[in-house]
Amino acid sequence: MVQEIVELTCPGCGDRVTTGQTECKFCHKPIVISTFNSVYSMPIQEVNKYANEYRKALSDNPNNKDLNNSIAMCYLKLKLYDKALTAFEKAVEDNFDNSETFFYASICLLQGKKAFLTKRPIIDKIEEYLNAALMIEPKGIYYYFWSYIKYDYFNRKFFKTNPTFDEVLKMSIDNGVSELDKEQLFSILNVPKPDCI
Repeated sequence: MVQEIVELTCPGCGDRVTTGQTECKFCHKPIVISTFNSVYSMPIQEVNKYANEYRKALSDNPNNKDLNNSIAMCYLKLKLYDKALTAFEKAVEDNFDNSETFFYASICLLQGKKAFLTKRPIIDKIEEYLNAALMIEPKGIYYYFWSYIKYDYFNRKFFKTNPTFDEVLKMSIDNGVSELDKEQLFSILNVPKPDCI
């Protein structure tokens, strides 16, 4: 399926741009936000501008995976987990090869709460999304988030799980998780990082 190119207004400068461009030719801001790093250090006001522009474009193009993924990243930055999850799930429908979409959808399922406080069916869905992300691309941060789930939900409740949180934590290190990745993850999760991971 060929992704439709959509025209929209650049949230940075107001110029007309398309989703086929990586950045605006005038202000050099990104047009399509494909990674959370693009919005991580963005001021909230700017993230809101992006979200508003994507929302307008989605009214005429509700199935555009680039727009859905982009607005989901904005919603996640704004900690609007329900809206972000809906947009990530919409983006996944037509794009099974983007590991980050699955990864960030799994984060949204926690709703800014500790894994310990989450119901088991949600934990199962998180693991399903994480496994999908890992099948596409085995990144250290994916394993690291999974180790947090294994620790905070399974280990703290004394549930047996395989692999254990220690084993998954080692996989995250083996796959290159960085301190910045860890810091960013817990900022997005909106929960304190356990000392053991």
